[in-house]
Amino acid sequence: MTSLAGRADPATRIYDWNEKDRRGPVLRKRPQLLDETLRDGLQSPAVRDPGLDDKLALIRLMSRLGIDAVDLGLPGAGPRARADCERLLRAIVDERLPIAPNCAARTVLADITPILELSQRVGTAVEVSTFIGSSPLRAAAEGWELERLVRHTREAVGAVVTAGLPATFVTEDTTRSHPAVLDVLFRAAVDAGATRLVLCDTCGHATPDGVRNLVAFTRGVLRALDVEDRVAIDWHGHNDRGHALTGALFALEWGVDRVHACGLGIGERTGNAPMELVLLNLHLLGLLPPGRHDLSCLVAYVEAVSAATGVAVPPAYPLVGRDAFRTATGVHAAAVAKAEALGDVDLADRVYSSVPAHAFGRAQEIAVGHQSGRANVVWWLRRHGYEADDARVTRMLEHAKGLDRVLDDEELHALARA
Repeated sequence: MTSLAGRADPATRIYDWNEKDRRGPVLRKRPQLLDETLRDGLQSPAVRDPGLDDKLALIRLMSRLGIDAVDLGLPGAGPRARADCERLLRAIVDERLPIAPNCAARTVLADITPILELSQRVGTAVEVSTFIGSSPLRAAAEGWELERLVRHTREAVGAVVTAGLPATFVTEDTTRSHPAVLDVLFRAAVDAGATRLVLCDTCGHATPDGVRNLVAFTRGVLRALDVEDRVAIDWHGHNDRGHALTGALFALEWGVDRVHACGLGIGERTGNAPMELVLLNLHLLGLLPPGRHDLSCLVAYVEAVSAATGVAVPPAYPLVGRDAFRTATGVHAAAVAKAEALGDVDLADRVYSSVPAHAFGRAQEIAVGHQSGRANVVWWLRRHGYEADDARVTRMLEHAKGLDRVLDDEELHALARA
């Protein structure tokens, strides 16, 4: 009789339909990441601006995670922003953190000059990302003409290049901008010396098809200018339609060099692509180079973002949420308990989860509630040092069945001792 378990070889336990006839190309380059938590993430109306110590702790965690670059903020926003950016930049230099500093600015000298001065004071290069609205919607609201946008683009990028710093050009609302406008702005930025273009899904508009089309268009412009080898492409996506994570992964698959994301997905309105889930998915897809990314601190990174900004982690949030590896359902609990009884941690992790909990310092947890079975109560009792005799199991299960919720540990201890 043919066994379906594949117990001898864990690699045969999962038939991965994700890998069958992939519709897009596999990554042809190492995925790069820029962390926007301390800039775009803090633009959320629901967050508090973390203290300097919290920001320093976050940058150290980003470095451990192998994140390539960090947006330190908008030095042009005011004295506190400038002071924080300078202290963070000095920490990167003094501690030799393996993460590249980035600062954002509008395409006006009032925003750009503080970044140039910051770089000079600390004595290290800072990537300067100058942004300008490019969509017809923004032009209509502001009364802008294309000639004005081109002039601001050339002046801003030129000022950064003249100062000897890496110049990145950002078109806001790229995913709703006309190709004729983007073509003119991209060419102006490259002509002025920009070495990176950022495609912004500022309002979370793009579907996966939109990502593919926009990236292909941009690569075509760079190809026509014969600068594909020296001008990189970034993707910056928001989550208004729930596509931020998918958009970031598709952008990498379709050829961008770097994607932007924020811890816990915080940011304007509904937020940005969540950095921890970008890293998690790249890891599970086998696309992170070995030795570069220490994902053992991924949960700590999210918890630090939550504590520093005051944004709670939802219970059902992937990887980090309270319920990410917790079940109170009888069938699920029985399968996990049986796998653990076999001494097979990987099987216990995978039987009702696509994410291996133990790889990230988490563990499977079985709770007791109105949808539980005997396996739930037996698991809980044994895990907490009680004898799982029939009378105790029956008493606790009958009590749980009469409720409309999951019991907490304090209630379960009281029932076990009764």
